[in-house]
Amino acid sequence: MKRKISHVLIMVLAFGLVACSSGDQQQQQPINHTQGVYMLIDTSGTYAQELGKALAVINYLLGTMNPGDVLAVAKVSSRSFSEKDIVAKVTFTSDPVRANQQKRAFRDKVDKFAKGVKRGSAYTDITGGIIQAAEFLNEANPGRKTVLIFSDMQEELGKGTVRDFPIELSGLRFVALNVTKLNADNVDPRRYMGRLEWWQERVTNAGASEWRVVNDLAHLERVFES
Repeated sequence: MKRKISHVLIMVLAFGLVACSSGDQQQQQPINHTQGVYMLIDTSGTYAQELGKALAVINYLLGTMNPGDVLAVAKVSSRSFSEKDIVAKVTFTSDPVRANQQKRAFRDKVDKFAKGVKRGSAYTDITGGIIQAAEFLNEANPGRKTVLIFSDMQEELGKGTVRDFPIELSGLRFVALNVTKLNADNVDPRRYMGRLEWWQERVTNAGASEWRVVNDLAHLERVFES
């Protein structure tokens, strides 16, 4: 009987040590503090005239990104679910000299893109751009994933473009920037409010952790407030 009791006690103690060790390992896992930002820029119609403001946002991002952070800029065009629409992308190194070189190269690519936008695209595939953004950020896997949408949020799809299906956006936060009002919005403000409500419902139903609208670009720090 004593041997059986001793054997049971040994097994209990061993199980307890294994459980403690497993718990310690879980607690010791480092928290990923990096952030990933994917910025979609609407280049359709008259909204292409807002490109200068988009460049100011990119300058702000380049000035605030830290080592390990991921940044990508892509255009929203007639069909945006394509890596070809990514204008520039980078993961910042911890070497300050190299990081500055990365930022200059990134800005050069964006400037070249901006100069090449002579006229807006015929259609606006925002949903395709969002799906591409989610795919990119999930693959990069930073600690915090943010999709910035620089657009009036008026989606117009070309013939044959299918986007009315469920999408998966879990773990991503969305910020719509500089959502300008269309002429029809001035006639009936309910169109503007309804458009934003529709997008909020679209992304949150897809699992997004947050939806915000920020039109005051003078306070971009608010975009990344916890």
